[in-house]
Amino acid sequence: MKDQNPIIVHQIFDVPVKAVWKAITDNAEMRQWYFDAIPDFRPEVGFKTRFLVQNGERNFTHIWKVKEVVPEKFIGYSWRFEEYSGEAYTIFDLAKEDTKTALTLKSYVIDVFPNDIPEFKRESGQAGWDYLIKESLLQFLST
Repeated sequence: MKDQNPIIVHQIFDVPVKAVWKAITDNAEMRQWYFDAIPDFRPEVGFKTRFLVQNGERNFTHIWKVKEVVPEKFIGYSWRFEEYSGEAYTIFDLAKEDTKTALTLKSYVIDVFPNDIPEFKRESGQAGWDYLIKESLLQFLST
């Protein structure tokens, strides 16, 4: 199902922008809170990466392409899966708030994913992004 309304997750981190930027763009740090299977990542327009994540018996070979970068402010990349139709676009937007950092994530469905796969339901996407940003990244940046 294509949804015109993006999934939005907002979180304040008690660290400087530079630390959040590094966590969302440095491959070694991304592997600690995001996906440990990410083989490489660079915050450069045109950069592509692919990696496999398995959920039960289903494979999800992620294919990411960086589309927009403003260092320590904004990164946007498209993502799709080798095994399924559909495509999404995710934006990580950072803003300084005194000594803290506000991160607003927006994830848009660009091309419809199969509606018979539970992982592609909007509720699953919202829960996944909430977990990644509000729990996993928050915990990573709090240590």
